[in-house]
Amino acid sequence: MAAVNLNTVRQTIEARLATELANSPAIPIVFNNMPFDASAQDSFVQCTTSFGGGSYLANGVNVLVGLVTMDIFTDQGIGAGANYTIGKRIRDLYNKITVSDVIFDSPIGPEVLSQSPEGKFQTQIRITFEIYEEL
Repeated sequence: MAAVNLNTVRQTIEARLATELANSPAIPIVFNNMPFDASAQDSFVQCTTSFGGGSYLANGVNVLVGLVTMDIFTDQGIGAGANYTIGKRIRDLYNKITVSDVIFDSPIGPEVLSQSPEGKFQTQIRITFEIYEEL
């Protein structure tokens, strides 16, 4: 192992989500720093990957932790069912698996958020992950 390339980790996470949500029914995805018109979509998922602290374990090995936050938006007034269906698809993608050396923990959520954009119902899924690096 070598020092972790954070862009590679981010791409691993995003590619997995993009592949799943491109399937029927296809759902648009918004990643950081990407222009997007939310009013033009009935439903979409916003994905943010954040990196946190690291810890030295032993023998030159560090563990780096991170968080993937996925906000699910659907039209307001139809209830939580559509959000929970999308949420199940997302949870199944990352639930306690390892993908390209990225180790995902159990997802938290989907939790209903009360401060949604106008006209949208919002739920959120959070997934912590870790990756080990040798320095």
